Amino acid sequence: MRAATVSRAVLAALAAIVLSSLAPALAAPPPVQAAWVTRHVQFVYQSFTTRYTCGGLRSEIVHLLSRLGARDLRVRTVGCVRAEGPEPSPGVDVTMQVLVPAAQAAAGSPRVAAHWRKVVLISGMADLDQAGNCDLAEQFHRTFLPAFATRKVVLHASCVPHQLDLGTYLSAQVLFADSPAPRKR
Repeated sequence: MRAATVSRAVLAALAAIVLSSLAPALAAPPPVQAAWVTRHVQFVYQSFTTRYTCGGLRSEIVHLLSRLGARDLRVRTVGCVRAEGPEPSPGVDVTMQVLVPAAQAAAGSPRVAAHWRKVVLISGMADLDQAGNCDLAEQFHRTFLPAFATRKVVLHASCVPHQLDLGTYLSAQVLFADSPAPRKR
């Protein structure tokens, strides 16, 4: 009986040693030195399946860019010819600040500590309201994601004109500052 008690104590001690030696490997990765840079993107949306009003497209783009951590967003609609209702080819002109690794920023730019974070922009579990986002996911991926420092980008989209796609999925890892920096005024 006493041998079983000693064995359990020895196993518990060994487990504690192993876990403590693994702790550094399981800890959060070290921060990345990053800097805010200004990006300008012009985007014209085209789709046979889902149409947006200029205000609707602007709102959707602001929402997606905000989720990616863009700041100081200035989004102006372009290509709007109708007083109301969906446009055939609405567009936006965007100026924003995005976080990039310090090596990609101009020398002397203020540095901030940042970490990579996964952001799901369009979920594959979309409801009917989002089922028409296939074209937007593809075009956003092609036009806006290159303005950001990204990694592990995943796009699943099977866009077919005039058909809804419930399986559209778009995610990426992007840099987020560890603490909010003062914004430009």
